[in-house]
Amino acid sequence: MPVLTTPPLSLYIHLPWCVRKCPYCDFNSYAVKDALPESAYVEALERDLEAEAADVRDRAVISIFFGGGTPSLFTPDAIGRILEAARRHLTIAPDVEVTLEANPGTIEHGRFAGYRAAGVTRVSLGAQSFDAEQLKALGRIHSPGETVRAAEELHAAGLANFNLDLMYALPNQDAAGAARDVAQALALHPAHLSHYQLTLEPGTQFAAHPPTLPADDLAAEMLSACHEHLARAGFARYETSAYARAGKQCRHNLNYWTFGDYIGIGAGAHGKLTNTAAAVIYRTTQQREPRRYLALSPRAIARQPIAPQDLPFEFMMNALRLTGGFELAVFSARTGLEWPAVAGAFDAFQSRGLVEIADGTCKPTPFGVSFVNEMLLDLLPKRAISTGKPAMSMGS
Repeated sequence: MPVLTTPPLSLYIHLPWCVRKCPYCDFNSYAVKDALPESAYVEALERDLEAEAADVRDRAVISIFFGGGTPSLFTPDAIGRILEAARRHLTIAPDVEVTLEANPGTIEHGRFAGYRAAGVTRVSLGAQSFDAEQLKALGRIHSPGETVRAAEELHAAGLANFNLDLMYALPNQDAAGAARDVAQALALHPAHLSHYQLTLEPGTQFAAHPPTLPADDLAAEMLSACHEHLARAGFARYETSAYARAGKQCRHNLNYWTFGDYIGIGAGAHGKLTNTAAAVIYRTTQQREPRRYLALSPRAIARQPIAPQDLPFEFMMNALRLTGGFELAVFSARTGLEWPAVAGAFDAFQSRGLVEIADGTCKPTPFGVSFVNEMLLDLLPKRAISTGKPAMSMGS
């Protein structure tokens, strides 16, 4: 009988404001209409940290991620205050990875040096494209030149470990345009590149007024060509949309993708924590709307146990995206379930050529990478399929 073990622990901090909401974005983010309530929000985050600390005593936080929204709207002093509070209430690993998402259009000269002094070790820069017309179509507030200057500032500040977010299959984009974007991104010498296909998400402006997007076969051609370009440049694909130089994989995201634990603080943030004594894994959620979140006193963090029948889907939702796969023993240790609980489904996947299972490891085949969503549907509990709703909503 497998024993539920305590996985690594991360901290996610949600800073929900942007200068402007992008038409493709379905994240919990809000355009700044008045002055940014920086001080009040930092105080609320400090209270969240204090409230969560009791659940994770003596566990070291291996990574911290400031996501949004646009976290770079917050000053280096504010980011430093949050990190100081984290050290005060939590046990922080000496080699902790601290990532800050940033928009090239919100970075003032010298800010990256300030973030590094505050404790940031890694930056994720939302480039999206290096084509000015595409950036305009995507509703971005920055120019290609601002992305170049931001990358130069990162190198000058000693933050060479940075990621560039890049999108492909953009409105009316052709394969040559997608390849140019990758080439220009690589010219900035990032350590990591996230390469996402633009999709039309429900509730967004693009879903209501869809732009003309490339056909599926053209999008696949773009992905293949960009993948080859990245491989030649020394970037290994380790997750469906993530590429990195050797040793520069994102530790925080790897913890998500292998069903690790994470504290989620800030408006709308989600968390996931394992209680081995009670043999239960639960999700946490925060009040979504920033004004209501700020008004809460005391802090109100909702906790919901994950039902055992939901655990296979919850684990595989991200683990199946890892190109190197996952160990069967990790599935058992982090869900408390025996492999036979999912063996029937995975035997069927293997017979269809979607996964390979050997030497205690399961990984998607090159063919199967394109069918991850279909495999996940097969792993959904029957009650979730019958209602049309997933077993558990995705985290922030």
